[in-house]
Amino acid sequence: MKSLLRNEAVRFVLFSAMILALPALLAGGYLLNVFVFVGIHTLLAVALNLLLGYAGQISLGQAAFFGLGAYASGILTATYGQNPWGTMVAVALAVGLLAFLVGFPILKLKGHYLAMATLGFGIIVYIALNEAVDLTGGPSGLPGIPNLSLGSYVFDSDLKNYYLIWGVTLATILLSLNLVNSRIGRGLRAIHDSEVAARVMGIRVRLLKVQIFALSAVISSIAGSLYAHTMTFVSPTSFGFNFSVELVTMVIIGGLGSIYGSFLGAALLTLLPEMLRAFQDYDIVVYGFLLIAMTMFMPGGLVRGVPELARRLLARPQKGKADA
Repeated sequence: MKSLLRNEAVRFVLFSAMILALPALLAGGYLLNVFVFVGIHTLLAVALNLLLGYAGQISLGQAAFFGLGAYASGILTATYGQNPWGTMVAVALAVGLLAFLVGFPILKLKGHYLAMATLGFGIIVYIALNEAVDLTGGPSGLPGIPNLSLGSYVFDSDLKNYYLIWGVTLATILLSLNLVNSRIGRGLRAIHDSEVAARVMGIRVRLLKVQIFALSAVISSIAGSLYAHTMTFVSPTSFGFNFSVELVTMVIIGGLGSIYGSFLGAALLTLLPEMLRAFQDYDIVVYGFLLIAMTMFMPGGLVRGVPELARRLLARPQKGKADA
């Protein structure tokens, strides 16, 4: 166990060092801005992976919590002049409480029934953001959201926002790694495998599911607040059903039940559209074929599929030498 924790710590330190050194390699520019969004998407993918990958509870309404965090922070700071940092914390707690209250009835459901219930919640939030024109700006969006700041230091550039967002993301990854390697994480895996068996072992299944649902919502809300203060503008189109599906795809492509897989999935699905711009009108077709191929040939996700592919490629020359 100590060896496992030591290896996990080394892996996290190496990953953090890579992330913190990345801006020096990118040397600013457009790619740095893209990796700001990779950080936000990683935060959201980690939140969903805790729920889907570890607890086995699917959610198609994750974008709703993301949107609630973004809009609540935006409205309270841009319209009512509240302190952004205090607002972010208060909004995250409020969204977590809402998720806890919503989670109690809907997490009784399983499988596609649960998926439909969370989808319904997401649609309700999306419609509310569009229709509450006086409060949210409706389809036109909400402008004038201030950048975050610490005294006179304002996070108003890609480099500053990169380190801010990735600082929060790395802290969340560390929290999540500790969570999944704890007694709670073992309880989540037990629920994922069999809720009946988990109950027999004394795990309070319903309460634990609701708690992880609320924690996932809190992390998504924080991601939404960071998004709002980075973009300084939000609109409902960023928080619709399509984005919820994209988040599920990130988790599956990266690897279910893997925190680092969340990063790989978020990075791939954020960078891939930028790489496919050369295909112009056919980029969405190429995008679809790539995702289908990855699902077919890497069912365990990138975090398991890439090492397995590397082992196979390295084993081929050795097999050839043995035959000779």
